[in-house]
Amino acid sequence: MMRQVLRAALLTAAGLAVLAAPAAAQCEPDGDVEFVCGPISPEDLIAIPDSPWVVVASMVDDGYLSAADSRDYETVRLFPAEGATSASRHDTAMYGGCPGMTTEQFRAHGVSVRPGEGGLHTLYVVRHGERESVEVFEVDARGETPALTWIGCAVAPEGLGLNAVVPLPDGGFAATSPATQDVWEWHADGGWMRVPGSEEIGPNGLELSPDGEWYLVAGYASQSVIKLSRGRTPVEKEAIEVGFNIDNVHLAPDGTLLAAGHTAPGIQRVIECMQRVTCEGITNYVARVDVDAGTVERLFSYPTNDLLRLGTAAIQVGDELWVGGIAQGTRIARAPLP
Repeated sequence: MMRQVLRAALLTAAGLAVLAAPAAAQCEPDGDVEFVCGPISPEDLIAIPDSPWVVVASMVDDGYLSAADSRDYETVRLFPAEGATSASRHDTAMYGGCPGMTTEQFRAHGVSVRPGEGGLHTLYVVRHGERESVEVFEVDARGETPALTWIGCAVAPEGLGLNAVVPLPDGGFAATSPATQDVWEWHADGGWMRVPGSEEIGPNGLELSPDGEWYLVAGYASQSVIKLSRGRTPVEKEAIEVGFNIDNVHLAPDGTLLAAGHTAPGIQRVIECMQRVTCEGITNYVARVDVDAGTVERLFSYPTNDLLRLGTAAIQVGDELWVGGIAQGTRIARAPLP
């Protein structure tokens, strides 16, 4: 979400989260839309490569990471561990500036994965709470359930309010900062650096084109996907309008972009929805954007209700769309791809 506008609403709403979780037996479908039930405020989703698992980021005060199984739609908590110490192995060569692992006030936001080999991958998580940072984990998908080992972090510079994160080809990563209206890169040998041309771009979600040459930025207020060149002088930009407020973007297997978000009568209604006052007039959307052709195809339209309150992210899982949301929702929508 637009963090600088909605922070107060999120904090207020997060306190209601414990009241919102329905029993698994209440996870009935709504027409063609089915659900994965359990995770509270599943703000962002990312599939673990070559596995049936989807990592889910719950954006509440006592937030956590969980994984949903696409075979039976059950979920398992990954981090922080319940009733045990979370696994850690601090990679000080890569993340020497990180003060160490902490699980206090772990408020998860955007997530992304760098594919590895042999069932071992790297997970990046935007984290609020005790610190504003990107937390980094090794994902071991070789077992019966995935396992996370914390390996480091990059604490954001003062004033940044992070939202989405994406790995870069050279081992670093990039993250959006709606609080400062720009995009930042982080590298082990140089730390944080603002991406040229991203000033006042109004970013929310973030992806990288398959060739690594373009940032694909979700413009929430502008209702557009913004193509921003990486490593070019002069900087090149292009906006593709989608017709709704885009929260997150993720690449589909075919290389197109899945943009997820919503429309509302105004930003005040979004805040009211997050505070559980009213969600009247809000509709959730997912569109497929071909950033090369500049075309937009609407895939999913679902009026907000108690099943899906405020859509924020979508990924493709098999032949389905999985759509996450916030406002203390406890379901991930599953809809057949058109």
